[in-house]
Amino acid sequence: MSSDKLQIFYTGATGYIGGAVLQLILQHPKASTFAITALVRDPAKAQLLESKFGVKSVVGSLQGFDKLAELAENAHIVVHTADATDEAALKAILAGLKRRHEKTGDVPHLIHTSGAGVVADDARGAYLASHIYSDLDVAALDALPPTAPAHAADLLLVKADEDGYARTYIIKPGYVYGTPSGPLYDAGIAKKTTIMLPWLADVFARRGRAGVLGVGKNVWASVHVHDSTCLRPCTGKESEEKLIRIVDADVYYRLFSKILEDPSRLGHGREGYYFSENGECTLYDMCKAVGEALVAVGVATEAEPNILSPEECDKYFGKYGALEAVKMFFANVRCRADRARRDLGWAPTHTPDEVLKTAREIVDAVVEKQGLKAKA
Repeated sequence: MSSDKLQIFYTGATGYIGGAVLQLILQHPKASTFAITALVRDPAKAQLLESKFGVKSVVGSLQGFDKLAELAENAHIVVHTADATDEAALKAILAGLKRRHEKTGDVPHLIHTSGAGVVADDARGAYLASHIYSDLDVAALDALPPTAPAHAADLLLVKADEDGYARTYIIKPGYVYGTPSGPLYDAGIAKKTTIMLPWLADVFARRGRAGVLGVGKNVWASVHVHDSTCLRPCTGKESEEKLIRIVDADVYYRLFSKILEDPSRLGHGREGYYFSENGECTLYDMCKAVGEALVAVGVATEAEPNILSPEECDKYFGKYGALEAVKMFFANVRCRADRARRDLGWAPTHTPDEVLKTAREIVDAVVEKQGLKAKA
């Protein structure tokens, strides 16, 4: 019976990262002992998740606080891969976990998706920052202001852990790039596109040329969504030799597995930050790669990025948050996933130069979507 199984509540199953993580959990050797319940906005995707993958799906949103709390209360493990900045939704989940602890004495586990942008500075492309944050340097992370991106939510998790009613783990990926694949993506359930480079490609295609803020010297930590190293078969077909492993998702998978094996050996709460990265890229190089792709498809005549004016930032980045989006893209986000490598045995293999190789595919998709034609 499901009541005898490990109860897991999952958010973000249809997302870019969330879909990848769920795929791996569904492939876990003990998956037959799991009872996974996912909160899904789209009724059609909810039906597919349930009928094809055996994931009980509840149609709803992060704004349904009572439902969130109820679903969290019923779970021993919560994997929260939806909106990292939605504090109200997170408070509802934590309220449910607290009720569970008070009623049963159980100390549930919460794996939360945040972002490496918490360490972003205000470089605006002007310089390369010297400081690199380590997820083992708890004092440096403690010193981050509550106003840092998504950090207010992080602090709620740290407080919940300190209060003793839940063990919390905060995963902070850098820029996650690449086109994911696997059963949830093949079924049209999970999103295949990332954020930063497609947004820049959209802006630069409309602008007619790549651009930078300042001189684009800032860097972003990055991590590839795919790794050619095999984990487990992605389908049950004996003839199918294709195997998958998701580098960023593998941090979640390894953490999840360690929770099942021996959670006492895992850092949690204020010592439960897990960065996810495998090197860095400058924004100048990323923007130039987009520029070269725009030239290749005939939408631009110059590959070299030029300086974005304040007026252009407002005009072209408006739908993404204008200046705030530009400041984030052209900030330094420097971090090292030391805890994940040391404690989880995580060993990503893809290198940052591969970020640049994704530009052409992204630009092709953007140009097609915008209906742009090559310049004469």
